[in-house]
Amino acid sequence: MSKFHITGGIKLSGEIVVSGAKNAVLPILAATIMNGNINIIKDCPDLKDVRTMLEILDAIGCRTDFKGNVIVIDSKPLNTYIIPENLVSEMRSSVFLLGPMLSRCGRVVLSYPGGCEIGPRPIDLHIKVLKSLGVSIQESHGLLECRTERLKGCDIQLDFPSVGATENAMLVSVLAEGTTIIRNAAKEPEIVDLQNFLNKMGAKISGAGTSEIYIEGRKKLTEVEHSIIPDRIFAGTILAAAAITGGEVFLKNVIPEHVRIVLSKFSESGCTIKEENNGVYLKAPERLKSIEMIKTLPYPGFPTDMQSQFLSLMSVAEGTSIITETIFENRFKIVDELAKMGCKIKVDGRIAIVSGVDYLTGARVFAKDLRGGAALVLAGLAAKGETVVENVCHIDRGYDKLEVCINELGGRISREVIGTKDESH
Repeated sequence: MSKFHITGGIKLSGEIVVSGAKNAVLPILAATIMNGNINIIKDCPDLKDVRTMLEILDAIGCRTDFKGNVIVIDSKPLNTYIIPENLVSEMRSSVFLLGPMLSRCGRVVLSYPGGCEIGPRPIDLHIKVLKSLGVSIQESHGLLECRTERLKGCDIQLDFPSVGATENAMLVSVLAEGTTIIRNAAKEPEIVDLQNFLNKMGAKISGAGTSEIYIEGRKKLTEVEHSIIPDRIFAGTILAAAAITGGEVFLKNVIPEHVRIVLSKFSESGCTIKEENNGVYLKAPERLKSIEMIKTLPYPGFPTDMQSQFLSLMSVAEGTSIITETIFENRFKIVDELAKMGCKIKVDGRIAIVSGVDYLTGARVFAKDLRGGAALVLAGLAAKGETVVENVCHIDRGYDKLEVCINELGGRISREVIGTKDESH
């Protein structure tokens, strides 16, 4: 177990290079199963979830190597279709193994995936997708046993533009017979990155980034080399850290289009924003202004993964802000922890009313999920005195050495490791 000790009240300034995207690398790691060949993946973030996915791949027979920010996976030695239950329980993204395992083996046994408790995230859509392509599924004692004699392309109509269901539909269709069309597909940049990776592998996919994706089935895939896109949520979080401390930062390796809606909200709060081809500059005002309305929506709307950070940001803004969460119903459970630091937030169902205060005070707080944990770090950076953030393991699931990045920008944050094993990497 680890905890962060944060000394607040220091303006962050400087330059940071943004790492590869967590939400892009995990489905791509799962996809390496399908080619039975060598996969070289660059710009990979060193995250707890990435390490867990590599443990799963090792456990089912693949050979993996992670050096620097490059992962090499040889999936040829795959030797089982049973995914270890203890590893699946550690992260939600293990659901991405369903499609690749069925494509490669025609069979997979997987327990229900774990992850952050931010509200119901049923895999009903994933199951519906698999069944439509010819997969039979038995559910028993928390296990899913899926098998197929033949995957056959079809029209898939998603009830909701789910990122995970869209990606699993792509993965399971690559080696299916015929053509698959995914309608009402999610449009996130990470889906485009998955399409690009699979196409380099020999798949024939088009339409990612739009509401309709077309996949022409292939019989064989080849070795591949690919670089992961920058992490737009990491970028947004560091920009928020600068904004909440009244600082000034330049982020390199950012695709501005991917963070356009978030940048617009920073502008509304009074920040100066400048975009470059591969970077974003932010300078905060003396005091942030409240934002009348933030509403989370599927991409290209405001991302639910930035909502918690803006709770902290608006807590010290001048005026009152209203934040509506439409994706995950339990995203506001971090509010009780923020209240310990002096934040004034009232929650009514899926709506949070945030009244800005003049200052926050350091406290001992507990991260309850990944993005909520990041929000507590932001609040600690702005607070008077010291803040201790417990349960850093949640934060490590999505941020590659967050404390190192903050210290490089002049902040004061240190990690205390409790016990003999640091769970961060």
